Amino acid sequence: MSEVAAVTFNLKQVRSKLAGRKRADRLYVLVGLSATVLGMITLGALIGSLVIDGSERFSYEFFTNFPSRFPARAGILSAWVGSLLILVVTALIGIPLGVASGIYLEEYAPKNIFTSIIEINVNNLAGVPSIVFGLLALGLFVYVFGLGKSILTGGLTLALLILPVIIVATREAVRAIPPSIREAAYAVGATKWQMIYDHVLPYASAGVLTGTIIGLGRALGETAPLITIGALTFIAYLPAAPLQLEWPFLNFEWLLAGFTVLPIQTYNWTSRPEPAFQANAAAAAFTLLMTTLTINLTAIIFRYRLRRRIKW
Repeated sequence: MSEVAAVTFNLKQVRSKLAGRKRADRLYVLVGLSATVLGMITLGALIGSLVIDGSERFSYEFFTNFPSRFPARAGILSAWVGSLLILVVTALIGIPLGVASGIYLEEYAPKNIFTSIIEINVNNLAGVPSIVFGLLALGLFVYVFGLGKSILTGGLTLALLILPVIIVATREAVRAIPPSIREAAYAVGATKWQMIYDHVLPYASAGVLTGTIIGLGRALGETAPLITIGALTFIAYLPAAPLQLEWPFLNFEWLLAGFTVLPIQTYNWTSRPEPAFQANAAAAAFTLLMTTLTINLTAIIFRYRLRRRIKW
């Protein structure tokens, strides 16, 4: 009877522990769901407030006019184009450099104290305030390299800003690939680069793209580093078009042109007391938010298709 009682007591203990874990699991799900709903409600309230405050300014003229001291005539054309051009330069410089650095640190770099120091610094740079990158860019790109207060300087600054994020995301995505895939590639005679390019990168592409989305989303909304390097608060012209009809069909003059971006233009209007400028600021903020969401949505769809292609 004592053995039966002991077994019964143990079963009760197991059931009690399982019930406690189930309660903890339900509590965790409830907390996570509440946090998600709270975030969605906050985002919805923010978007609704911007739409209501800026509804009177949503027009074709608002997106095609230059800034003006008259709020009814003011538009975001130069700021919107400047943001997109800055983002293009940032992506063309930051993404290849970040992905290549992440692959090197994870697959090629020897495991020694020098590599450890680099890894620690990369992780620390991901949390450095953006104003520090602005000060670095001001001293390096503007004064040392003489690039001036240009689109190229802004793109290089934001590329430095998102570089640690992309490096860390690339390393984590590459590290998550099972060693068996590497061993199978080596078994059929692949070189190290063939193994990385044909096997590791396709499977890690979704994680790399996630880090890229996060980095570009942060870059699009940055203001402090661009103000530090001398971004304009009022600009009534567009830089030269990157494409032209004559040979060589590419024009690089726009890289050295002055610029402004949507966050700076929004701040400029917000600092003015007139209610009409506040409406302009709300409409510009909504445009910036929708641009960010559109870029993120496009990248997410692309990532989903990559995963489906790899799966099949």
